[in-house]
Amino acid sequence: MTETSELDWVSVGPADLPEGRVKTVSAKNVYLCLSHFDGQWAAMDNHCPHQKGPLGEGTIERGVDDKCWIRCPWHGWDFDPLTGAPPGGHEDTGQKTYPVEVREGEVFIGLEAEPPHVRTVTDCMAETLVNWGVKRVFGMVGHSNLGLADAIRRRTVDGQMSYVGIRHEGAAAFAASAYGKLTGQPAACLAIAGPGATNLLTGMWDAKVDRAPVIALTGQVQTQVFGPGAFQDIDLKSAFQAVSKFSQPVLSTSNHAELASLACKTALIERDVAHLIFPDDTQTNPSDAPAKGPEGRVSGPVVIPAPDDVGAAIDLINDAKRPLVIIGHGAWEAREQIIAMAEAIGAPVVTTFKGKGLIPDSHPNAAGVLGRSGTPIASWFMNECDVQIVLGASFSNHTGINPGKKTIQVDFERMQLGKFHPVTLPIWGEIGAFCDAVSPAVRRNADAPDQISELAERWDMWRAEKQGRLAEEGARGVHSAAIFDALSRVAPEDALIAVDVGNNTYSFGRYFETKGQRVMMSGYLGSIGFSLPAALGAWAATQDFDDLRGCKVISISGDGGFGQYAMELTTAVKYGMDITHILLHNDELGKISKEQRSGQWPVWETSLVNPSFSAFARLCGAHGTKVTKGDQVEAALVEALAIDGPALVEIMTDAELV
Repeated sequence: MTETSELDWVSVGPADLPEGRVKTVSAKNVYLCLSHFDGQWAAMDNHCPHQKGPLGEGTIERGVDDKCWIRCPWHGWDFDPLTGAPPGGHEDTGQKTYPVEVREGEVFIGLEAEPPHVRTVTDCMAETLVNWGVKRVFGMVGHSNLGLADAIRRRTVDGQMSYVGIRHEGAAAFAASAYGKLTGQPAACLAIAGPGATNLLTGMWDAKVDRAPVIALTGQVQTQVFGPGAFQDIDLKSAFQAVSKFSQPVLSTSNHAELASLACKTALIERDVAHLIFPDDTQTNPSDAPAKGPEGRVSGPVVIPAPDDVGAAIDLINDAKRPLVIIGHGAWEAREQIIAMAEAIGAPVVTTFKGKGLIPDSHPNAAGVLGRSGTPIASWFMNECDVQIVLGASFSNHTGINPGKKTIQVDFERMQLGKFHPVTLPIWGEIGAFCDAVSPAVRRNADAPDQISELAERWDMWRAEKQGRLAEEGARGVHSAAIFDALSRVAPEDALIAVDVGNNTYSFGRYFETKGQRVMMSGYLGSIGFSLPAALGAWAATQDFDDLRGCKVISISGDGGFGQYAMELTTAVKYGMDITHILLHNDELGKISKEQRSGQWPVWETSLVNPSFSAFARLCGAHGTKVTKGDQVEAALVEALAIDGPALVEIMTDAELV
């Protein structure tokens, strides 16, 4: 036994615990049940050996011989306060006790020197995640992931990872999804068993259908209670089966570093969701297995198109009099090569809505967004073209790429080629490699009209139309055109913009003119509430990647979307995130009202009761301001964008003016 003089005496507070009471105290990282009875003080391990019930929340009971016992509040197990021994009747070896001294009205607990940390299964796996380049975790620490959480904490202390604690696991999932969409690298999201894990699912589906790499780390109940229906025990492998490309439980006999490596490789290579399930009892098992990494596990990413396909594409392009380039989100890394090719052949470049921002609208070849969220410029050139060069786009019905035109489609994933209907020339390969292959041989057709001059004329017509709409502002609120006209002028050219769904997003697609900003959205899933959590993910990326460092993050939503994850504004405040949120407030789910009218349904249950969101922002500790007139918008945006931290601009809008 350690001599009293060799103990580390740690204060646990004043000696104010009444006689006959117990309470929970912490001495460094030791969790104790402190008791005061019959003029004596005692301390023991706070965890009941049955199911780790908190003894410090229990009671002191007297037996038939007037002896005191500490009773567990969960299942009534008793322990001697001084020795930790049970009275008999249940099988355990008793509780560890600790010496107590009261000095000048203060209670001190004697602790032995803390033993060195024993490396665990989750340490091995967290180190492996780091080796694969995982820099960021979003999540919520809880009772069934504490061992895993401590392994992540140790990586943050070492500076190898960073962590963002969120208010709802759904926000963690959307943040990780946006992070993956922006960087191409996976972040992880952390949740407990049961409801914490299921709260991740919407964001995981968003990542899956938009091809963003994400790793989900979920706690689980102890292996001994799998199956019978224990508290928060659900079949997580089945729950994640459809949404994940890889989903495996981490058992005591697993190859732990290999499981973590396969999760990372799947997320990166497949651009999909990988899921690891951590039973509570395996998380702290000791492990001396070395961590693993990507060396020798990943090949180069370039898929070069077949020469015959390249030659056929060159012939189609050179014969075309009105070629049109259509680019989607998948073309981001090759945008400079695409623009150079478009310039060489004199072709307008339109984007899908997910691809908005890939070419600045100020570029002479830019023709805006195609489809429901787009401009009449883009649709006019699609109608007039004779060859469509489709790069990194998926032919969503929202985009409306014309299936009847001659079409060259390039994609690195073969299943995407001609996915919904046949195309003239499907080409398997990386978009950048395709551009490099055809650019030396393509040219503008000598008989072709000057599409770039036509493009400038169409922009003049559309901008005049937009200016005309600014005069439509009425008593109910600001026109969306005024909001995005002002934002087009003041948003930094390198800003990262996360948008939501609804009329606010349609208006953003039509009216906002990009100058190089990157845009993130819930594309195929179209989930309400995406934008603010996505902004958390985008901000994290600005801290983790040098090429994004210093970029302003802007998020845009309606009042319906903001209400989904409004409390994540406090997350932005907690971490000092440089995010400006633009909130279009019309007290209505405006897009749904519009759809009801369009379908000849009565408008029903789309009205909202809202607080003052600017006041809410200030209560959360952020900057908050409200705008009621169109001529106030630009000044409010300039003020908010100048804030080095979270800011919210609440703009009262007319739901009819989209």
